[in-house]
Amino acid sequence: MQMGGMAKARSLLTMSGRVVNEAVSFVAFCVLDLVDFLLCFVFKAVDLWIEAEFRPCYCSSTKEAITSSGKILVSEQGGESKIVSLSSTKLQLEDISDTLYSRPSLVSEVSRQTLNELKRFKLEDPVLQSKRGNSRCSTFTVNKTIVEMLQGKIGRHQPHQIPRWSDCDCKLCTSWISSSTSSPNNNTNAKATLFVKSQCPTTDEVKEDVVFIHGFISSSLFWSETVFPNFSSSTKSSYRLFAVDLLGFGRSPKPKESMYTLREHLVMIERSVLEAHKVKSFHIVAHSLGCILALALAVKHPQSVKSLTLLAPPFYPVPKGEAQPTQYVMRKVAPRRVWPPMAFGASLACWYEHITRVICLVICKNHRVWEFLTKLITRNRVRTFLLEGFFCHTHNAAWHTLHNIICGTAAKIGSYLDAVRENQNCKVTIFHGRNDEVIPVECSYEVQKRIPRAQVKVIDNKDHITIVVGRQKAFARELEEIWNSTNHK
Repeated sequence: MQMGGMAKARSLLTMSGRVVNEAVSFVAFCVLDLVDFLLCFVFKAVDLWIEAEFRPCYCSSTKEAITSSGKILVSEQGGESKIVSLSSTKLQLEDISDTLYSRPSLVSEVSRQTLNELKRFKLEDPVLQSKRGNSRCSTFTVNKTIVEMLQGKIGRHQPHQIPRWSDCDCKLCTSWISSSTSSPNNNTNAKATLFVKSQCPTTDEVKEDVVFIHGFISSSLFWSETVFPNFSSSTKSSYRLFAVDLLGFGRSPKPKESMYTLREHLVMIERSVLEAHKVKSFHIVAHSLGCILALALAVKHPQSVKSLTLLAPPFYPVPKGEAQPTQYVMRKVAPRRVWPPMAFGASLACWYEHITRVICLVICKNHRVWEFLTKLITRNRVRTFLLEGFFCHTHNAAWHTLHNIICGTAAKIGSYLDAVRENQNCKVTIFHGRNDEVIPVECSYEVQKRIPRAQVKVIDNKDHITIVVGRQKAFARELEEIWNSTNHK
């Protein structure tokens, strides 16, 4: 009887806590919606004052925000938008996530209704007409004359000031500019490559190559400062290790005109590692967001990838019949709740374009100050490589990568997992911290459901970061076992 009363009391407290959390969250995020709406005008005014122009944001029409980067919007449908990206030699059709410009909120709904009323007295926007038509565009042929016209259109597009006033201009964050501006025609995207931290044997006894891919707002330091020094002498003498700074992060290029799509990230990894170092057969170790890129690489190079080691893969299965998979994943990642704190932080990062720009302005632009204060407070007893990885990115890179990779691949990642499942030559191992509050451990078990042979190792008392940091020696041994087991097949 007493036990039943305690259970009821506990259930009542849980329900009360949930109701309070939802009520407080509703009020808090309504206020944040309004703040973000007002910050839109503040940033436009400051951009115009400092840079003599302002770049349209996603509060504006989709067309303005996308075409301002030199891209051409060709269609929008079912959570995916198609854009044309034109280089000097080819025309690329790319996917971008609709979560970039469609994040329902109370303020956005009021604004939309107001705009709809105003448009009754104005001509309709051509982009809105194309939405109503719901035209499908999968493949197409482009006449040479049209390509030349598009080249002329994009060629006249003037890039924005580098760096922008709200981005850091220190030597570390802009080191890529000096090398890219020396390329032919001063094209900052022409032959740019990622920053790659490599550890290679001094002899010619190389057996295998390994590519390490970091997670969101991180860098190659996540690997090079943890597991690299802890590999055995045997591994160091027979493996080439490559840890990349992803496009827009660390010391890698941070182009203003990039949409940081899946294709762009993959092309840069291929160009900077696979092609530059003539990598033919390799293992991949990836953390968090990097797991999506690892899966895409494994699908694109099925005969080359020998093993996949995924740490905290962000896989959220989309229910059958879900019309907007990108929106579904965004709400799973960022549920617009103030508690737990990780959910609140993820919600800020996903839902608010201008609030996150303020955060980047305060933290990233002034990262040298924060690093100095950290060293001063800790008396230089704490290594700051995690802070360096966290600080060295631009808002543009973080915003587009988060939406286009985490949310934008919602409809694709299932097919990637199915393709890896069919490739029996690729060994799959998954690690997850039991205390991970960023990506729940259920995500790893969902991956295992799609790839039954995958081995899942849940590490007790470890979270999203300490799955590696703090246990780097043990993790280095585990990686060596994985690689050696594939070599003995």
